[in-house]
Order: sequence, then C-alpha cells, then structure tokens
Amino acid sequence: MLNAIRNMPSSIWVLGFVSMLTDISSEMVHSLLPMFLVTTMGASVMTIGLIEGVGESTALMLKVFSGAFSDYLGRRKALAVAGYALSAMTKIIFPIATSLSVILGARMLDRLGKGVRDAPRDALIVDITPSNMRGAAFGLRQSLDTVGAFLGPLIAVALLSFGLADVRTVFGLAVIPAFLALIFLMWVKEPHTAMPEAPTHPLNRQSIKSLGARYAWVVSVGALLGLARFSDAFLVLRAFESGIPMALVPLIMVEMNLVYAVSAYPLGELSDRIGRVQLLVLGVMTLISANLILAMGSEWPYIVVGVAFWGLHMGLTQGLMATMIAAVAPASLRGTAYGLYNLVLGFAMLIASGMAGFIWDQWGPVYTFCESALIGLMCLLLLLKLRPLLNADARQREIGSES
Repeated sequence: MLNAIRNMPSSIWVLGFVSMLTDISSEMVHSLLPMFLVTTMGASVMTIGLIEGVGESTALMLKVFSGAFSDYLGRRKALAVAGYALSAMTKIIFPIATSLSVILGARMLDRLGKGVRDAPRDALIVDITPSNMRGAAFGLRQSLDTVGAFLGPLIAVALLSFGLADVRTVFGLAVIPAFLALIFLMWVKEPHTAMPEAPTHPLNRQSIKSLGARYAWVVSVGALLGLARFSDAFLVLRAFESGIPMALVPLIMVEMNLVYAVSAYPLGELSDRIGRVQLLVLGVMTLISANLILAMGSEWPYIVVGVAFWGLHMGLTQGLMATMIAAVAPASLRGTAYGLYNLVLGFAMLIASGMAGFIWDQWGPVYTFCESALIGLMCLLLLLKLRPLLNADARQREIGSES
C-alpha cells in the first residue's frame, strides 16, 4: 500500500486535493440544504427528492457529452477546469436565494459544473495512471474527495454550534474553498497525446457498439445500484426526524464521509490485487444492510450504524465501478464510456430520488429504505449471475485498456 502511494503520479494527488476543496464547499451547503428547505422554504420531502434527483441526474447525464467531447478533442483538463469553475460560481447563489425555484436553479447549475468536469477528469486519471495502479488511483482521489465531504459538514456544525454564523452565512462561506480548488488545478499535468488528423465525434452507433457486451453489463449493474442508492439528503432527513438537534445533524454526513474516506483508498488498492467483482458484491450487500438498519428504527444508534454502513458501501463501490469501466472500455473511447455510464446512472438516480421522496411522503421513511434494500437485492442477484463473465479474461482487458 505504501509503495503504491509513493509511486502515485503527482497529478493524481493534485486532482485529489481539488476534489477535497470542492467537496468541502459543496457539503457546507448540502449538509444543511434539506433542513433549510423544510424549515425555511416549507418544502415537502417529495420536493426535496425531486430537487436532489434533478440536480444529480443533470450532472450524470451531461457527462456523456463532456466525456465524448474530451475524446473528440484528445484533451481532458480544459473541460475539467470549466466544470469546476462553473460549480464555484454557483456557490454565490445559495446564500441569497429566496425561493424554491432559485434553489433549484442553483442546484442544477452546480451539478451542471459537476457534469462537465467528472467524465474528462476520470478519463484523465486513467490516462495518467499505469493500469496496475488504477484502483489505487481512483481510491486515493475518492478518499481525498471524501475527506472534503466530511470536513464540509464539520465546518458547518462548528459555525452553527458556536453561534459564529447562521445557515445563509455558512452558504456564503462555502464560496472560499470552491475558488481555492481552481488555483490547485493549475498544477495538474495532462499527458501529451497526438491529436487525430480528422477527429470524428465518438457519439455514433459504431463507436457505441465497439464498447462491447462486457461494458453493457457493467453499466447494467451500475444502473441497478443507482436505483438502490438515492440521494444522501434522505439520510440527513432521517436523522433530523429522529430528534437530533439541527445544528448537530450535519455530523451524520461527517460520519458517513469519514467511513467513506477511510475505506476508499485501501479497498481500491486491494481491488488491484484480488479483483473488482468480489469487492463489488460485498459493497452491494453492505448497502442492503445499511437500508435495513435505517428502516428498523429511528433512534440514534440505528442512525449511526446505518449511516456507517452506507459510507462503507460507498467506499466499496464508487471507485470499483470507475475502475471496471476503465478495464472494459477502449482507450480512445474512455471519456465516452464514462459519459454513457453516467447518463444511465443519471436516469437511475432521478428515478430513485423521486420514488424515495414519494414513498416517504405517502408511507414514511421505513418503506423508503425497504424499497432501496429490495432493489439492492436485485442488483446483488444480477451481479452474482454475471460474476463469471465479468471475471473472465480480466487481465487481458486490463492490458487491452492500455492500447
């Protein structure tokens, strides 16, 4: 593990710190936004689900175009910078928003920036990193990203608990780390690749067909996993409804992201040695367990244990899915592969968050988490059935992805 860290390309570290600062900014807003919408804006849980679903799905669906465009250009960094810049600028809107429509617009613009940057950034990570270190590279970036995701809520809790700021002021202070992230991007070094003499747009039938059957099955598993994993705003609402004081509720996000951050890198590095599919099976089982625990009771012990399992499942699955896409996609279509995967995932998460909000309003949170556990079980059964196919010739696919 230490050897992998020492040999990690410096640009992976830089991209990790950029993600960390961006997530500090985003989570200072996101950890308070669901409660702000309920208590100040009078929004229903279904409305929150739709806002989260539309925001997240907008980001994921846009990745198909940004990823394909990065393949067309043969360059990744410029698109990543543009996406981070857009997300940073939208942070100015949240503290001055006075209506649900403005919040929705700001949330969509913020996620638009995420949609522009993520697929080119993931393809850039693959371009930079040797194939035998890609699990570790995605895990390291994800760990640093998640450090930001628990520091953001922790900063929000400190500011609110000590009376240093109200909710809108916390939203305003979130601008600072967002713009610091843009400065760090200056140190990312993009590999020099020869530009094609006559580039063609990769979003055509032949290119998509050439991604192959294994890619399609990986995307299918990811789609079911997305349907089972709604927005973590519902974790915040579950904690809030359990009676935890509003100023302390963001600690739920701190806990989840701390578990996520601690687990993502070692599990990613482990996947380079023992394979991806076995750990992905464990990740889906962990998600099912998290949902069942959160459905069992609203007392704080259930919340703490369930949220910890949710964070562990993120550490087990997020980097692994990105690494599996890299293993099955041709090098010339990596951006497109990530983009199409995220397009499908976007539709899945839009449906998941909308359904979760509707079920919560109609029947309560217990049924919401049980529904997620049931879909997780379907994902697990599909993954177990596909395990021989996805494991077949794994080493050959890793070598092929270098070409």
